[in-house]
Amino acid sequence: MSKIIDGLYYSESHEYVKVEGDFGFIGITDYAQHELGNVVYVDMPEVDDEVTAGEDFGAVESVKAASDLMSPVSGTVVEVNEALEDEPGLINKDAFENWIIKVQLSDKSELDNLMDAAAYKAMIGE
Repeated sequence: MSKIIDGLYYSESHEYVKVEGDFGFIGITDYAQHELGNVVYVDMPEVDDEVTAGEDFGAVESVKAASDLMSPVSGTVVEVNEALEDEPGLINKDAFENWIIKVQLSDKSELDNLMDAAAYKAMIGE
């Protein structure tokens, strides 16, 4: 059974957003990392890049598949998780601890389009 954390926002493409003030930490869900298998590479944007809700901002590659990362929200990248460059498998260890990018949110109302933990749990059938 996948780990799902209350208080986060979830997208249909299996990304999460953890909001702290005007910032959002974006990563892939535990369910997504289980589906992908061993993550071997994470393609991330650069700091100061703009991300747009519903558009891809990078990719996660595993031994069995590559999957685009779709941004659940719009904003400006203020930090990337550099630890993933050397150790992408951290996502498999704990997908929620090992976020991929931190963005300054440009429109917090976009969060209303995302699912809460209960809705995400229902979507993945758990």
